[in-house]
Amino acid sequence: MATHTTPHFHNQPGVPQVRVGAKEFMCVGALPPFDHPHIFIDMGEDNDAICPYCSTHYAYDATLHGGCVPPDCVFDPGGHAGDELARG
Repeated sequence: MATHTTPHFHNQPGVPQVRVGAKEFMCVGALPPFDHPHIFIDMGEDNDAICPYCSTHYAYDATLHGGCVPPDCVFDPGGHAGDELARG
C-alpha cells in the first residue's frame, strides 16, 4: 500500500495567504459542504500559486515540511472535518 499522499489544504478561515510546505497539493476551498472541486496545484519552479476557484494565495515555505500556516488549513480527506462544522 502506498504511504505517500498529496496534501490537501483549505481556506475556511479566509486568510489572505496560506503558507504551505509542499509545491504539489490539492486545494478544496472551504470545508465541506462548502468546498469547491478539489483541484491539483503544482507550483513547479514558482514559490506561490493562486487557486483558480477560490483565489486563495498559496506561498511555499520549505520549513513547513508538508504542513501549513495557519495549521488549521490542513484538510484530511479521509477525516471528518465536516463534522467539526456540525458541532460548531
